[in-house]
Amino acid sequence: MSAAPDGDCAVDVVRLTTVLSLLFGAAGVSAADARVTVDSLVAAEVDGVSSHGVALVPLYLERLNAGGVVAAAVPTIVEDLGGLVVIDAAHALGQVSSHMAVELAVARARVHGLAFVTVRHAFHFGTAAFWTRQAAALGMIGFAFSNTRPLMPAPGGAQRVVGNNPLSIAFPSAEGLPLVVDMAMSATAMGRIRIAEAKGLTIPEGWATDDAGLPTTSAADAIKGLLLPAAGPKGFGLAVAIDLLCGALSGGAIGSSVKPLYGNAAQHYDCSHAFIVIDASRANGGEGIAGQVTSFANEIRASTPASGTTQIYAPGDLERARRTQRSTSLPLSSALVAQIDALAEKAGLTARLY
Repeated sequence: MSAAPDGDCAVDVVRLTTVLSLLFGAAGVSAADARVTVDSLVAAEVDGVSSHGVALVPLYLERLNAGGVVAAAVPTIVEDLGGLVVIDAAHALGQVSSHMAVELAVARARVHGLAFVTVRHAFHFGTAAFWTRQAAALGMIGFAFSNTRPLMPAPGGAQRVVGNNPLSIAFPSAEGLPLVVDMAMSATAMGRIRIAEAKGLTIPEGWATDDAGLPTTSAADAIKGLLLPAAGPKGFGLAVAIDLLCGALSGGAIGSSVKPLYGNAAQHYDCSHAFIVIDASRANGGEGIAGQVTSFANEIRASTPASGTTQIYAPGDLERARRTQRSTSLPLSSALVAQIDALAEKAGLTARLY
């Protein structure tokens, strides 16, 4: 590891993956489950989505050690209607149940053309795009949704009633670079606000309010307050729909039944997930849609830029560019590196990031 120009630490991706896998193993997670979890978190970091990356490791480990996440849990199918399947995650790591769900959705989509797999009694699954890109890599269209504990008010309200409930859709392309949409229904993710608080930074106006419903640029006040929905009532309405797609169809938790991610570590988070996979290779008389996706993405990139804009991006381009830049080394804050190494020492491991 070396110092990065911005004062962060440049951490080797292979070493990071090794240390984090050992940490999860020390917490009782199997090698296979640890690897899929770590791959998800490191991928988020590589994509530049640090709110869903390595910063979550201490939280995950705390919950594993306290029992809020069950290390040895084995997700099981509890309802099977062919193209519609319900999995009970049994409070396993979210990446573990999501891996099972996506594999199952892909397999069923090959049979039925489309599959919808929901997951109840689940935990945080990292970035939604991590899962949809897997379907797109197989020539399929992947959808991923999750509900969270309430973070946003209804339009005009001053009480949290719905989560910021992320969604991702990934489309296969002829050039092997999927077009990927990935977003939460709030103006920003709570994780970004927590990172701003940790760094002593303010947040932009329009991201959140304080607990009285008044606009704020204080990250600390925003954490205690309310996230604002993206595009006002449009984002709020989509968040409500996602909550029902995840929770109602799975028979899992909805709204306030989902518990705080940063709450009591011994309490189950109990969120719900939903995954849809469409076998796009069957579309257009078996020609698929990859060529159309590529043409449309290139049309977007070639569109006329506004004054002061040097480049136009199609959805997923920015994250792909970061993956190229960060394929072998990642910038992590020195405080986070120290925290990970302290956890490794506490677990009796000899491996360190630094």
